[in-house]
Amino acid sequence: MGAITVRQLDEATKRSLRIRAAENGHSMEQEARNILKAALAPAVEAPVENWVDRIRRRFEEIGYAEDLVIEPREEMAEARVKFDE
Repeated sequence: MGAITVRQLDEATKRSLRIRAAENGHSMEQEARNILKAALAPAVEAPVENWVDRIRRRFEEIGYAEDLVIEPREEMAEARVKFDE
């Protein structure tokens, strides 16, 4: 296992860590490990989702346009301007 040293930690943060560790019955070191693990776990464990699935999930809340009728397209009109003249 690796080890890190955190330098220039301000006193307020250190005090908060000490209080939180005491409330949870952990050492400051264990509490810091737990915080880092919890903060980084979603980034490591989150499945990669493509943009189509994200859009689909967003619109599931309001419903799909299943009853939407899309009219067939008409033929495009001929161009009135001729550039070869």
